[in-house]
Amino acid sequence: MMISYNFFNPTRLVFGEHTLGQVGKWIADSGYTRVLLLAGAGSIQKNGVYDAVTASLNAEKIQWAECFGVQPNPSLSKVREAINLALEHQVEAVLAVGGGSVIDTAKAVAAGVFLDDIWQAFEGEIRISKALPVFTVLTLSATASEMNGNAVITNERDKKKWGIGSSFLYPKVSIIDPSVQTSLPWEQTVNGALDALAHIMEFYFVGKEEETSISIHEALMKTIIAMVDKLQENPKDVDSRANLAWAATLALNGISGAGMRGGDWACHGMEHSISCLNSSIAHGAGLGILFPAWMQYVYDENPKQFNRFAQNIWQSASLSAAIRKMRARIKKWQGHTRLHELGIREEQLNGLAENAVAQGSLGRLKKLHKSDVEQILRLAY
Repeated sequence: MMISYNFFNPTRLVFGEHTLGQVGKWIADSGYTRVLLLAGAGSIQKNGVYDAVTASLNAEKIQWAECFGVQPNPSLSKVREAINLALEHQVEAVLAVGGGSVIDTAKAVAAGVFLDDIWQAFEGEIRISKALPVFTVLTLSATASEMNGNAVITNERDKKKWGIGSSFLYPKVSIIDPSVQTSLPWEQTVNGALDALAHIMEFYFVGKEEETSISIHEALMKTIIAMVDKLQENPKDVDSRANLAWAATLALNGISGAGMRGGDWACHGMEHSISCLNSSIAHGAGLGILFPAWMQYVYDENPKQFNRFAQNIWQSASLSAAIRKMRARIKKWQGHTRLHELGIREEQLNGLAENAVAQGSLGRLKKLHKSDVEQILRLAY
């Protein structure tokens, strides 16, 4: 029987081509006149997104301060820099223009302006009880941070990549224009898709009789795989971009997790230790490598569901055959399938396992301790 659950999502999603110019009106209609604009390395200044967003802000007489330079696997130091900027300019809201890293940073900033030290929230020492409103313009579909209350930040000094979650961190309005993603580097498209697939699988494999949610998962996985195949043939295919973007949002906006016992986030915990070690490693790339190894290791905990995955997603008679097909597809997409391909050395696996369980054991389907994690890492190596 499906367990009881409480579904909540207050984010307004504005989806479609030529929607970037609406961001100013949504901010103004919400009553805000001063925002902090957060962005990444500057690609939005080359693809027209920055011009469209700032023109929209100007049209509504909204003032803004800018903070560029948010990196993939966003850092605590950048969060603290942006908090200081937000306080200096007395902003009323935070506007994230970018992908999940930028949006996660925006959420940490939004809460951090009301705290002595935002990292205390990541450590679980304090609860978030207030945050500035967050608005987002999504430029890379992967994390669904545009429509959830979660954020993951890396503490570079302590080598910790940890997350927070709060109802106060849901974006107020998120704008998704799939056409702006047609210029993405292919590697980012693939890694974003792998990240979205991982979000679905974290819920899917704890499934038992939750047919509605499980069927949603399967539809989303099939869609993501099919759209990446199409985009490999034609990266400018806006319809495929749109379908991929919406599937990635649905993967972690709460709908896919309804009745799924909170999911099993062991692979995310393991991957965080990897991209914490080397911030140049994309989160999605690490997840695409870890999931097949994790499936192999925990198969006996829910064989019915793993066999269903093999049959319905990969048209395979066994999980091992499905894993071979999954890895082959990732290779076809020019992605990675082994940890050593990311530059991870075998002698680092023990330390990675230790880092992964720093907050305790991982997983729900099977509790994973350090020795388990190390075995999975070796299977993935």
